[in-house]
Amino acid sequence: MTFSTTPLIGLRADHFRHPLDLQATNALKQLPGLDLLVRQILGGVGEQFFYLENIASSILVSDQQLPDLHQLLLEACKTLDLEPPQLYIRQHPVPNAYTFAMRGKQPFIVIHTSLIELLTSEEIQAVIAHELGHLKCEHGVYLTLANLVVLAANQLSPWGTILAQGLQAQLMEWLRCAEFTCDRAALLATQDPRVVMSVLMKLSGGSPSLASQLNLDAFVAQARTYDQISRTELGELLQQAQTAQLTHPLPVLRAREIDRWSSSPNYQDLLKRNFMVYNSEANPNKGGWRNW
Repeated sequence: MTFSTTPLIGLRADHFRHPLDLQATNALKQLPGLDLLVRQILGGVGEQFFYLENIASSILVSDQQLPDLHQLLLEACKTLDLEPPQLYIRQHPVPNAYTFAMRGKQPFIVIHTSLIELLTSEEIQAVIAHELGHLKCEHGVYLTLANLVVLAANQLSPWGTILAQGLQAQLMEWLRCAEFTCDRAALLATQDPRVVMSVLMKLSGGSPSLASQLNLDAFVAQARTYDQISRTELGELLQQAQTAQLTHPLPVLRAREIDRWSSSPNYQDLLKRNFMVYNSEANPNKGGWRNW
């Protein structure tokens, strides 16, 4: 199964990183000791636990096992100029995908079977490429820490909870910004904005029985309507309240961002392999997992 895309040889994360991602990453870098903290918590036994638990409960994709999915992975990696991670398929009723990687270790992507059932082959490739975006941008350390802080906030003493929730809010903001960048990676791999927006539409309200009846143009119009409403002062306040505790931006906002970026000079230059630096500062962090 092959789709015609332009390989982006020499592509770097700073060529397509969303400016909000860069801004939020710089803010996290001002907090001392984050990288060391997550490595102490997750390193060694913790890392092996996640890896072995995944091997025991999922199917490893290869040229001998689910070869069509393996080909989608290889094509996306070639387009994004990235070494292929391992890809696993896991039986699960909730449509989802996530990535785990620690610096110097074998990264892997997991996709739930229910998400496979919901999407076309091109859309599955967009999901794979989104997860590859986390690896390309080396998001991992902060991704891991975000998940650990969310867990800790529910288990600490009242004072510890206040501190954890303060860090959690900053990490959640960063996560939402990082998702915009990885949606761009999905677009660069598929090179069709409608494919990426269709994934977001199906994650919003799709099911295998409804997929053929969904109207992508109506969903894009819905995204633009939401954007217009949120431009008012009241709309902006409501939007902030609506998203403050979310790890991902609302699907309509993600669709709006892809709709905008797909017609931008930056995106067009990347397809022409004119790698003009969109943001000059690279993110040195690796390791961790994150949901689609």
